[in-house]
Amino acid sequence: MGNPGEPSPDEARDAADFVKALQRLKERSGLTYRELERRAHRNGDVLARSTLADILRRTSLPRPDVLAAFVRACGEGRRLGAWLHARERIAADATATAPPPGPASHLAPGTSSGLAPDTTSVPAEVTAQRPGLEAEETTAGVLPVAGAGRAARSRRRRARTLAPAAGAVTALLAAVAWVLLPGGSAGPGTQAPVDGWVTIRPARTTDLCLTDGRDRGGAYASAVAVQLACSRAAVPRTYLEPAGEGLYRIQWHHPQHGKGCLTVIGTGPVRGMLEPRNDCARATLFRLERTPSGSESYRIRPSDSSRCVGIAGDDTAEGAEATEERCTDAADQRFVIRPT
Repeated sequence: MGNPGEPSPDEARDAADFVKALQRLKERSGLTYRELERRAHRNGDVLARSTLADILRRTSLPRPDVLAAFVRACGEGRRLGAWLHARERIAADATATAPPPGPASHLAPGTSSGLAPDTTSVPAEVTAQRPGLEAEETTAGVLPVAGAGRAARSRRRRARTLAPAAGAVTALLAAVAWVLLPGGSAGPGTQAPVDGWVTIRPARTTDLCLTDGRDRGGAYASAVAVQLACSRAAVPRTYLEPAGEGLYRIQWHHPQHGKGCLTVIGTGPVRGMLEPRNDCARATLFRLERTPSGSESYRIRPSDSSRCVGIAGDDTAEGAEATEERCTDAADQRFVIRPT
């Protein structure tokens, strides 16, 4: 629960409480928006002060990557796991109690500014009485006031009219964005990988997940990334954090050891293998490229080399290590990234 007087995410019951805890965290840090932006940059994060200001005046949950950058900038990195878990709990509760989506529910205001869709602003009992309540009225966190029925109905009609066009524009922009990414193409199924909490699985053996283990030769005392049965890989949890310009950090979150970011080992007997390091600002950034086969798999490429991540010895057995190797079209260099 933290020290007395310390902002605690565990006490937040909903998104509004959670944002209040974030406001207290900022006040406790004594830092301005500009100072927080600079600190985040030094940490290797992206946190625009305009985004932060928007988050702290809304009642929407921030995206996990934005939350992580803010908490670290406030100097609370040691408690980042607690903040992320509280956010996940509130989001799950909101999903469980949310009413069926209305005709325009695929619109999600706020997502471009670092905010997750606000599904917690309207009490469940209100939306249950108003099954026709539109996304425009709920996702913005605003309930229609008495006497505004005609205006609300007019807005709903406009939302229904504009929704197909907005969906088409969104799809077009997404396609253009992927084409502009390195390795992107205009072919079918070329969307970017999902970020957030994920599992990373060798494409040949999707019952295995990349997780922490030891090198099979016993040459290294610390943990390295290996493939194990996903049923045995619940800890640490894997978080895929966008780092800008199409690059990602691969984070591991452990309940005892905290957060580490996968980094390619540059020297020694296990050179080329991946290990979690606490200094995420210096960790390896990875580019995720859709494989030429057009399947759901990706190649994982360290941004500071021309090589790819594969499985040592092209092995399919449990315990085989992930390692950096020359890029080929081999099956061991293909990975499936699934949200959790």
